[in-house]
Amino acid sequence: MGSNLIRDIRKRWCHGFWAKQLNVAEPQAGLVSNEQIRRQWRGYAQSHLTKTRASSKSSHPLCTITTRPSSSSSSSSSGSASKIGFVGWYLANLQSRPLLTKAISSSLIFAAADFTSQRITSPASGSFDLIRTLRMAAYGLLILGPSQHLWFNFVSKLLPKRDLLSTLKKIFMGQALYGPCITSVFFSYNASLQGESGEEIVARLKRDLLPTLVNGLMYWPICDFVTFKFVPVRLQPLMNSSCAYLWTIYLTYMASLKKVSAD
Repeated sequence: MGSNLIRDIRKRWCHGFWAKQLNVAEPQAGLVSNEQIRRQWRGYAQSHLTKTRASSKSSHPLCTITTRPSSSSSSSSSGSASKIGFVGWYLANLQSRPLLTKAISSSLIFAAADFTSQRITSPASGSFDLIRTLRMAAYGLLILGPSQHLWFNFVSKLLPKRDLLSTLKKIFMGQALYGPCITSVFFSYNASLQGESGEEIVARLKRDLLPTLVNGLMYWPICDFVTFKFVPVRLQPLMNSSCAYLWTIYLTYMASLKKVSAD
């Protein structure tokens, strides 16, 4: 009796449930055949099983889909990787401490140029003049580096374009203004630190300045053209100092010549 009652209640509930699933009116629920119920149940169970598998598969860590980086992302990562190391460190310092970074760069280049000049011009048995190299390094740190920073920033603001005419104007300004001034300061600085008097410094400038500037006309316009045309403003002092490496070998040789008699 009890089991028949339970079976009857279950049958009535099942008929009511599948009446809703099959869009059959409630009074007609009893007309739903057992075959229709089984068919609907199989479809319902299969759909539910498919959804369950899909959700479990997507959430499983081993089935997580990983996409390969695109070419743009890989290029950006390689670009950021290229900035790691000394170049990235130097550019970061150039951005945060431009004046100090340019001054130290110029100092190191001048010291290396003087060392090379001594190795070339000194006899094999000659001793290395450390004071002379330190003097050149101090010149690059205190005079040339800061002056390059101010000069290239001034020229870039005065002539911001990079066309051929603007580049030629910058080259002319460098040869007519900056070059003679900085070369005169260089000879005066070295002569004074070597103990020469004012008259002797003037005599040295009369002897050495003009030949040095004339020889520079065969070298610096080419360097200045590349610098002003293709190099960013913040890297122009470094480019100028790099070009000055060879030139400084010649300058330090000229500066080491014997002083001129003031008579």
